[in-house]
Amino acid sequence: MNRKLYCACMVVGLLAAAPRTDAQDPAATHLAAARAAAGQDYTRMFDNLCAASVLEPRGPRPARPYPPPASEWDAEPHKVFDNLYYVGSQTVAAWAVTTSEGIIILDALYEYSVEEEIVNGLRKLGLDPADIRYVIVSHAHGDHYAGAPYLQDRLNARILMGGPDWDYLADQRNPNKPRRDIAVTDGQELTLGDTTITMYLTPGHTPGTISYLVPLRDGRGEHLGAMWGGTSFNFTPTAENFRIYANSAQKFADVVRNNPVDVVLTNHPQNSRVFPKIAMLRGRQDYEPHPFVVGRESQLNLLAVANECAQAQLARLAAGSR
Repeated sequence: MNRKLYCACMVVGLLAAAPRTDAQDPAATHLAAARAAAGQDYTRMFDNLCAASVLEPRGPRPARPYPPPASEWDAEPHKVFDNLYYVGSQTVAAWAVTTSEGIIILDALYEYSVEEEIVNGLRKLGLDPADIRYVIVSHAHGDHYAGAPYLQDRLNARILMGGPDWDYLADQRNPNKPRRDIAVTDGQELTLGDTTITMYLTPGHTPGTISYLVPLRDGRGEHLGAMWGGTSFNFTPTAENFRIYANSAQKFADVVRNNPVDVVLTNHPQNSRVFPKIAMLRGRQDYEPHPFVVGRESQLNLLAVANECAQAQLARLAAGSR
C-alpha cells in the first residue's frame, strides 16, 4: 500500500472513532448547562425536562381511581411568610396572599381538593375564606383551575387567567371550568389593599401561562417571590413549541434580573423542595435565616434549567431531522 494513502486512511479511521465533542453535539452542551444550573435544588426539573423520553410518543395513562383517596393528596396548611400561606396539596401547590383588604389565592387545585385544602386550610390557619377576593390561575390545566368554580360560585371570588388560556380552556376535558372573568395581559398588576402582584404572560406550558412577582414580608424584612407559571413539556414536541417555551423562560429571567427577587415559589411543591423548607420553618428560631429566602440566583437557576432543557430538546429534534 502506498504510504501516503495508508496514512490518510488511518486519519479517517481515527476521526470516525473519535467521540463527538459538545461543539458537534449542541444537545450535550445544553444538557451540561442545565445540569449545572439544577445543582441539588432542581434535579427533579432536570430529570423531567431534559429526558430524551420527552420526544417519544406518549401512550395512554394507566387508569386510576378518580378522585384519588385523600391520603394521596391531603397536606396540612402552613404559614410561610407573614402574608403568605401554603394551602396546597401534596403534589399541587396553592398559596394564599393576605392583604389589608382581603386574600388573593394563587392557583385553585382540583375540584375535589379545593374545599379541604384551600377553604378549610385557611380556617385552620385562623383566616376567613370569605375574605378571598381574587384567584390567579397560573395556567389552564385542571389541577390548577378545576377548583376555581367553587371559589367563584360560593365565595364570589374573581378569577384571573391569561387571555389565551381562557380560549384554551374550552378544549380541556375537565368539566369543572370557571366562567370567563378577568383576562390577564402581559405586565398587568393586580392591587388589593397594600399588595400588588405583577403578572407576565409566559406561553409555552399553555398558550396563556402566567408567571408573577409577589411581595412578601417576614417580620420587618421585605422580600420578593417569583413563580414560573408552568414547568413541564406537556405540549406536542415541535420545534416551534420548544422555542416558545425557551423564549418565555428567557423573558422571565430578564424580569427576575431586573427585580430584587430572593424567594422561589412554584406551583408543584416538589419542584422547589417546598415541604422540606416548611419542615425547617417549624423549628426556626427568630435569629435563623428564612429557608425560603434563597436569593435571585436560585430563581435564575430554575429558569436556566427550563430554558436549557428546552434548547436541548430542540437540538435533539434538529439532529433527528437530518
